[in-house]
Amino acid sequence: MDQVEFAKALADETRQEIMKFLCCEWLSVNDVVDRLEGKVNQPTVSHHLKKLEEAELVHVRQEGRQRFYSLNQQTMTICCGNLMSHFAPEYAGTVIDLSESRESGS
Repeated sequence: MDQVEFAKALADETRQEIMKFLCCEWLSVNDVVDRLEGKVNQPTVSHHLKKLEEAELVHVRQEGRQRFYSLNQQTMTICCGNLMSHFAPEYAGTVIDLSESRESGS
């Protein structure tokens, strides 16, 4: 995946929130709409899911007439690693414990 396409897909706050919901579980469009608690309607969620699908950031599973989505964690890992290699090569091989940086207020 292209780094720019990946960054564009992540740039939208609603897509970021949707991706959090899709981590480690399969959800339908209506499930995502429900989790967004009325902030975004069904056609808009479908649009965001299509963008995430085009960016290969979600897996899609068809069951009858319904589609279910789950975060493509492999693509996320690869793309984030590529961004690190490009923008912060000195950290690319380093594992950073994010919980420690949050606790220290960084």
